[in-house]
Amino acid sequence: MSDASAADPRDPARYIPMWAEILAQVLGEIAGASVSSTVILDAPAEIPPAGDTDFWIMATASGTVRGEMSLRLPPTVTVRLAQTFIGEPASAVEVTAEHREAVLELLRQVSGLAATAVKSTWGDVQLHLDVSPGAPSWPASTQAWIHVGDDPATLIEVQLSAALVAALRTEIQPEPQLQQPESGAAVSAPAAPSAPSTSHDDKVNLDLLLDVELAVTLRFGSRRLPLRDILDLAPGAVVDLDRRVQEPVDMLLNGRVVARGEVVVVDGDYGLRVTEVTPAI
Repeated sequence: MSDASAADPRDPARYIPMWAEILAQVLGEIAGASVSSTVILDAPAEIPPAGDTDFWIMATASGTVRGEMSLRLPPTVTVRLAQTFIGEPASAVEVTAEHREAVLELLRQVSGLAATAVKSTWGDVQLHLDVSPGAPSWPASTQAWIHVGDDPATLIEVQLSAALVAALRTEIQPEPQLQQPESGAAVSAPAAPSAPSTSHDDKVNLDLLLDVELAVTLRFGSRRLPLRDILDLAPGAVVDLDRRVQEPVDMLLNGRVVARGEVVVVDGDYGLRVTEVTPAI
């Protein structure tokens, strides 16, 4: 990490090392031994090219910081991390659904600690992790690799979206403090806030982000399940969701509901007929 990034607490270059440190901490507590974790900024020779068997996870930030971080784990890395997390003897086996679920739970624990760690710098941030079907649709603004342990091939590819990088550079303004009046002094009502003005520079900066592609998700419903029930899932199993058929479907952006509507079919693909737009952004 450069001296500039160390001097500026809001530099996005600090975000990925923070994840790496917390990942090492969690794995070390599970393994009962020290685990190293470092960040590599240049593409290492040991990283294999992206393939169909890679495990992709999307970490979506909302709150005072919004944006996406993509994690790519090759099959061997998925197996190694899963075996450490569930206490399975290390062996060269094919990646299974149980391995992927274990790695997802591991990284969700890391994200919970990361949300607490960033609070002093970036404010209240919520981090939501979910499995992604593949590479992100948006171009990476920042890319790095997290090297875990002693094996040079245990590498996790990390990509940050332009929206997340821009949000990490934004300074969180402190809440205004009300001054207590002296005894006997008159207290005047606070002035009504004036309408925010948009400067030319702000408009230019916004125009630079208008072409950034953001991933939106349709949510039909949700359900919390114990890990043992998830591991017992098999083809043909039915999971009840917390939403009735006639209720509208949510459209999510960065973990926030931005619209609701009805599910339709367009040329053989699912679509959404928007019936309500919510002021989420």
